[in-house]
Amino acid sequence: MTNLSFHKDFKLNGNSFSTVNELLSFSDDMSDEFSFFLRDWFTESNTISVQTSGSTGSPKLILLEKQQMINSALATGFFFNLREKTQSLLCLPIEYIAGKMMLVRALTLGWHLDLVNSSSNPLKDVSKEYDFSAMVPLQLENSINKLHQIKKLIVGGGVVSNQLQEKLQPLESEIFATYGMTETITHIAIKKLNNFAVYPNFYNTLPSIQIYKDERNCLVIRAPKVSNDVVFTNDVVALVSDTEFEWLGRFDNVINSGGVKLHPEKIEKKLSKIIKERFFVAGIPHKKLGQQLILIIEGKKSEINFNDANLLKYETPKQIFFIDRFVETETKKIQRKKTLNLVEF
Repeated sequence: MTNLSFHKDFKLNGNSFSTVNELLSFSDDMSDEFSFFLRDWFTESNTISVQTSGSTGSPKLILLEKQQMINSALATGFFFNLREKTQSLLCLPIEYIAGKMMLVRALTLGWHLDLVNSSSNPLKDVSKEYDFSAMVPLQLENSINKLHQIKKLIVGGGVVSNQLQEKLQPLESEIFATYGMTETITHIAIKKLNNFAVYPNFYNTLPSIQIYKDERNCLVIRAPKVSNDVVFTNDVVALVSDTEFEWLGRFDNVINSGGVKLHPEKIEKKLSKIIKERFFVAGIPHKKLGQQLILIIEGKKSEINFNDANLLKYETPKQIFFIDRFVETETKKIQRKKTLNLVEF
């Protein structure tokens, strides 16, 4: 496949196409973003401009090579054994890499792709069954009762809480958490969220991915088929093997409280057992400790009992703050720093 062609088995919303122009003409009746991306994809240019989500910094435009996007699509198809005529559902915003790559996979691998609005409850009006789809955690949460309609589902763009993961265990659908970013053209590693063969399970890298740690214990990714550069992340990990790792949290979120380094994501995993609302923990300046651990909860004030969370001494928040609404990115990720600025200490 070249930039100016697509797989002969590709279908969009049940329609087949003989030429690129026929496909582009059909896309004109869809969203502006969808049509624009397709027209950009089928140009002679070897690169395409993609916007990052901005969850860990300011959103920015980066250039990705189309051939590397195709390589990523091929790797996903191989890993999940998704061949031509795979029935797939696109319910993510096409503005960002995750939505774009669902379309690129369909074009490259010859999938039959259906497009629905990227709402928080994407399966609400869907009756058809699918082989594959991708969602963010909020969509997953709201689709629990209809997930039997999707055989394999990948989930990215945020952490799946313990409470949500427990709800997934009785389901026959195969559900996977993904690790990746725009710079790596979505996921470079996959972790099962239900139907475990072995527990605990860890992120497993896709083919042709090499991983190691830097001096900060942050993950470094060498993925020549999807990135020309070695990617130095801010994700603190524990390496289990050459192809497996455990994600511990963001280096830039680490809280140093009295000389003890606390990983918010590890604490939040424990707190998710007792808190149903959206929340996160953070560190604020403290004269004696350097930083003090606090808890921010979205919603009305309520009593929180930490006894059932199995927290260590240093992991118990010293203050709790409630806020009406968290600040989010367009892809519904919590912007921690901007939300923290709204809190009155």
